[in-house]
Amino acid sequence: MYMARTRVLIMGAAGRDFHNFNVYYRDNADYEVVCFTATQIPNIEGRQYPAALAGDLYPNGITIYPEDDLVQLIRDKKVDEVVFAYSDVSHEYVMHKASTVIAAGADFRLLGPQHSMISSKCPVVAVCAARTGSGKSQTTRFVAEHFTKQGKRVVVIRHPMPYGDLEAQRVQRYEFLEDMDRHDCTIEEREEYEPHIDRGNVLYAGVDYGAILEEAEQEADIILWDGGNNDLPFYKPDLLITVVDPHRPGHELRYHPGEANVRLADVVVINKVDSAEQEHVDTVTANVRGVNPNAEIIPCRSPITVTDPGALKGKRVLVVEDGPTLTHGEMSYGAGFLAAKSAGGIIVDPRSVAVGSIAATYEKYPHMDAILPAMGYGAQQIAELAETIDKADVHVVVIGTPIDLARVTEISKPAVRVTYDLADDSGRLVELLEKLEQ
Repeated sequence: MYMARTRVLIMGAAGRDFHNFNVYYRDNADYEVVCFTATQIPNIEGRQYPAALAGDLYPNGITIYPEDDLVQLIRDKKVDEVVFAYSDVSHEYVMHKASTVIAAGADFRLLGPQHSMISSKCPVVAVCAARTGSGKSQTTRFVAEHFTKQGKRVVVIRHPMPYGDLEAQRVQRYEFLEDMDRHDCTIEEREEYEPHIDRGNVLYAGVDYGAILEEAEQEADIILWDGGNNDLPFYKPDLLITVVDPHRPGHELRYHPGEANVRLADVVVINKVDSAEQEHVDTVTANVRGVNPNAEIIPCRSPITVTDPGALKGKRVLVVEDGPTLTHGEMSYGAGFLAAKSAGGIIVDPRSVAVGSIAATYEKYPHMDAILPAMGYGAQQIAELAETIDKADVHVVVIGTPIDLARVTEISKPAVRVTYDLADDSGRLVELLEKLEQ
């Protein structure tokens, strides 16, 4: 007897959605994915998930619609099941979406590790987080440097950010800075890739993480998963490190899927303890203990370095911070702000001179106040970021992003860079990494 395929809509943001499809739905004849929806990232809706990636069951590819059309799509396409597949949103947000889906007549589903994680032939260390901006990047660099010093071949695989030609971005390998130009990387991609490349690590990213893993395993002793937002790992980890942020106490239990990362973690790094209030560190510690009593909890500092702190004292400064940390990460400041304030800079509010999509970003995320988010999802947005910087009445620009913005756009004013690393005074994180090698 013929059984009709379950009709599925996947809600995403050009990352987890494609991965869930590739791993669980692509070759699964019990399901028909009728479309994707997209949100969070500019200009990703209205595209097609190409047939070359979608597999034999989808010879015409799969259309990506704006999430605003969700209810109408459920009705028009007779959707049976909606899969929620993006990250760093509150539990309340997720359940509002679930209520919307249920009221429109479909089931609501979240895929867990059993149906979404891929096993590797190599040992896998995964670095994830409770929230965007907790400090995954510096933790990943710490882990990579440890294994490199031990003579291990470390290959970093980064959570996807495929905002261009999806077919061309199926598997991307980065070894040199010029590779980012060749792949036409956005500022967000460069912020994550460049620090690894600068340190001599090979990095992979793209769309098809099964194919990516097969290539990475050919040159790796250790696979290092560098998570995005607060998403779950795409690969089954031998050691899962989850980073939490005491500047946002309580968020480790209130956001999806960050809480799942906390519950799954072997190690929880409480980052930024040198700049957070002890009361908040204690709150986060207690919250982690409450849901994952077996995790190793390691408090770490996030020391900040300024290239020329003397240039900031008494000067009007414009602080530019990592975009995703400020937007869906909901932070109102970052390392650049802390450094400028500590050095005696007079922080100038750039909102009155923001142009184009930068001004629209402030309207969408009003909590950012006097900080400029380094938005750069395309050439036009990068140009608007540069124009906003140019219009700001300041003496110095403080670049608090993980990359030097001067590599991607001309900055018309003197600039200083702020960098930050992970410091584990206990030495415990290294001990746990050494156990993995035994």
